[in-house]
Amino acid sequence: MSKYLLYLLALIGSCLSVPVHAQVTKGRTVGYGREGVSASQIRLTHYMDSLSMLHDSLYQKSILPSGKFQKMLFPITYDPQVVHKAFGIGQTFSTADSLTLSRYIAHPQDVRATKSQLKSYYDDAQPNGSALPTGNEDQRPLKADPNLVEQMPSQPVDPGVIPVDLKVLHPNFWTYKGDYSLQFMQNYISGNWYKGGESNFAALAAVTMEANYNNKQKLKWENKLELKFGLASTRSDSLHSYKTTDDLFRLTSKVGVQATKRWYYTLQLLTYSQFTHSYKSNDPKLYGDFLAPANVNLSIGMDYTVDWLKHKLKGNVHLAPLAYNMKYCRLLELSPRLGIDEGRHVLNDFGSEFTVDVTWQLMEQLSWKSRLYGYTTYDRAELEWENTFVLKFNKFISAQLFFYPRFDDGVQRDGHHGYWQFKEYASIGFNYTF
Repeated sequence: MSKYLLYLLALIGSCLSVPVHAQVTKGRTVGYGREGVSASQIRLTHYMDSLSMLHDSLYQKSILPSGKFQKMLFPITYDPQVVHKAFGIGQTFSTADSLTLSRYIAHPQDVRATKSQLKSYYDDAQPNGSALPTGNEDQRPLKADPNLVEQMPSQPVDPGVIPVDLKVLHPNFWTYKGDYSLQFMQNYISGNWYKGGESNFAALAAVTMEANYNNKQKLKWENKLELKFGLASTRSDSLHSYKTTDDLFRLTSKVGVQATKRWYYTLQLLTYSQFTHSYKSNDPKLYGDFLAPANVNLSIGMDYTVDWLKHKLKGNVHLAPLAYNMKYCRLLELSPRLGIDEGRHVLNDFGSEFTVDVTWQLMEQLSWKSRLYGYTTYDRAELEWENTFVLKFNKFISAQLFFYPRFDDGVQRDGHHGYWQFKEYASIGFNYTF
C-alpha cells in the first residue's frame, strides 16, 4: 500500500511543474476574481486535500515518516530555509519548496510548531513508538520531579491585617526664643590716684524667654519672662560687701483675638517684683525685698503689631483704656515709701495702661530694645522707659548699654530729682540668642 501511495504522490508532484503563485498556464492568463482561478490553484487544492487525508491516516496509525517525502507527511511546521530560498538571491527554489510556502500562506492556522521544535519531539520520543502530539494537548510528556517543590521559593502568607507605620504630624503653633547674657565690668584705681575713686567689680546676668502661640486663625497667646540680677562690690561701703545693681523678675502674658490684619482685642497680665533685698552704701536701712513691692496689672484693650522699616523695626503696642492694678508689700515698714497706706499691705486702683515693646535692628551688629510702660489712675501716674543697646562682636561676645529713666508720683518725693528716677550701666561679656 505504501509503495503505490508514494508513486501517486510523485506523479501529482510532476504535474505541478510551475510555481503555485504563477498566473500563466499554457500560454493563457487565468485571472483572479470575476473570471475564476488558475488551473494550478485547482490542482494545488486537490493535492492539499489528499495530503491532509493521508497525513491524518498515517498519524493515527503512529507511523513515523522518514525519507525525502518527510516534509509532506509531517504536521505543518515552519521551515526557515524555505522562506530564505524564496526571498534570497541566487537560491534554487524547488517545487516542494513552492508547495510548502503555499501551505504557509493558505493555511497559517495549521502551522503548529517550528522545525527545531519538531526535531526535539523526535529526540524525546519513547522507544515504544508513541504518536506525535496534536496541537490540542501538551506537546511534551510531563515528568514528575519530587525535588522541584523544595527548589520553589515559599510564598508568603497574606495576613488578614497589614500593619502600616503611619505617622501623623499635627501642626505646631508654638514658637520659642530666648536671650541669655552674662556681663562683667571691672575697675581698678590705686590708692594714690590723683583724681581719687575706688576699685570695683560688677557682674550682671540677664535671661529673656518667650513662648508664643499663634494658630493663624485669629487667636494668639504670647508669654514673656524676664530675669535680671546684678551685683557690685565697693570698698567704700563698710556695711555691705556687695550690693545689687539690678534685680528684676517680670512676667508678661496676653491673649489676643484678631480684629484686623494688625489689630487684636487683647487681655494682658503683667506682674513683676525682685529677688532679694537692696540697700544703699553705708546705710543699714532696707529699701526693697522679695515681694516688697510686687505689682500685678490686668488690662483689657487692643494690640497693634509693629513691622516697619523693611522688617527692621518689630514689636507691638498695647493700649488698654481699662486696667486694674494691685501693689503689694510684704513688709509693713516699707509700705509708706511705696505709696501704700501705713499699716496696709495692698493698694488697689483702676486706671488706663499702655505698653510699647519694640526691637530696632539699627545695623547688622547693633540693635536697640525699647520698652515704654505707662499707667495712670488720674490721681497718680507711673512711666518707665527701658532702653538697651546691644553691640555684638561675634555670636557669643557683646557689649550692652542700659539707660532707664522712670517717673512715679505715687511715692515720696526726692529733694533733688523729684519724682524722677534714673538708672544706667555699661558692660561687656557673654551673650547667646536662639
